[in-house]
Amino acid sequence: MKSRLFVFLFLGYSVLWGQNFSEKRILRQLQKIEAFENAHIGISISPLEDPKPIASYQASKYMTPASNTKLLTFLGAYEQFDKLPALTYALESDSIIHFKSTGYPLLFHPFYKDTILDSFFNQKAYWNYHTSKIGPRPMGVGWAWDDYSYYYAAERSTFPIYGNVVEAKFIAQAIQTVPAFFESHTVLDTMVKAYSRIRKQNQFQYNPSKWILGDTLYHPFITSDTLFVKLLSRQINQKIEMLSYSSPQLKWNFLHTGQENTLYKALLQDSDNGIAEALLLMVSQQNFNTMQPEKAIELLLQQWKPWLVDPIEWVDGSGISRYNMITPRTLVEVLKKIHQKIGWDTIKDYFTKGAPLGAFRENSSAVIYAKTGTLRHNFNLSGYLELPKGKVYVFSIMVNHHNTSTAEVRKGIGALLKWFERRLR
Repeated sequence: MKSRLFVFLFLGYSVLWGQNFSEKRILRQLQKIEAFENAHIGISISPLEDPKPIASYQASKYMTPASNTKLLTFLGAYEQFDKLPALTYALESDSIIHFKSTGYPLLFHPFYKDTILDSFFNQKAYWNYHTSKIGPRPMGVGWAWDDYSYYYAAERSTFPIYGNVVEAKFIAQAIQTVPAFFESHTVLDTMVKAYSRIRKQNQFQYNPSKWILGDTLYHPFITSDTLFVKLLSRQINQKIEMLSYSSPQLKWNFLHTGQENTLYKALLQDSDNGIAEALLLMVSQQNFNTMQPEKAIELLLQQWKPWLVDPIEWVDGSGISRYNMITPRTLVEVLKKIHQKIGWDTIKDYFTKGAPLGAFRENSSAVIYAKTGTLRHNFNLSGYLELPKGKVYVFSIMVNHHNTSTAEVRKGIGALLKWFERRLR
């Protein structure tokens, strides 16, 4: 009986030794942060090289991750691809080029240029576009219906082009668009915002009185394989034939353009949703020859099952969906797995350094490399905290259903991290 009591006490004290901050202690600190009042909070902090958390507050509770979902997308893409294929192509009779999509999103992209891919289509040849077996649904499960008009909710498509958005400028009392195709689909309407699209049509409206001089606006267009062929044909000034079959005699090759750093920084630093969705489609295409994000998610979760702390509710690549759910302690494990895959130097290159956290920057010699996640009434920060002597902690702080401004919540997270940092030195 005594031996059993000794074992029980030993295990109990081991847990205490492994966790430097009790939940009560953390709760008292949280109650000092006005921005967190009435919000749901989840916190997990662990040394990078140690499985035991040193701080845990509701770390097993499921939260809405928003763009912290991109951490899953990044890990999945990085594990699946040594090099990201821009497309596949085959030659026929030296004058016909066949090509198929891999889901790669940088063709004529307005922000992230891939000059190798763009120039690939400058060859004088007859082009055959082979469509995907099954393409994605344009909008993700759990996306808000009225997001359709914003850059962050550009449609998913088999072969993204121009980022699947129209770039519009108001110059000399006229609209200029890229692609130019949409100039003829844009009309003056003084009752609308500066630039908008009719919900279920590729018809755009503009209002000069609402347009700030010098602004460039970006709005998604409705995608289709037919429109893709039309836009690409106009861009390269060559005919393209769309085929739904592939001759078995064709020998297919991957075109690699070396833009992995561009894509992963767009994902983790700029939090570009279109890039995130495309990467998940690329995983699906690579493994199943279809572009269905749910298939990619199912595959990745199955591969990660041995180390996942909790099951994940995961439905899209970007985190736009309100249906995603994950626990803070699982995000910490994802971040540790990312470190195992890419190493500390690459983390410092890919992740945003020094998130804008107000009070944390004041008199702090620690550095944060982290990913934010923002949806209305939800803000999360997950990443790495590097102390001056090189000690690194992995953390996830999730604030869901707050009823104050995101700016105030950011400051609150900064103050909380500052409090942890001072006690970890």
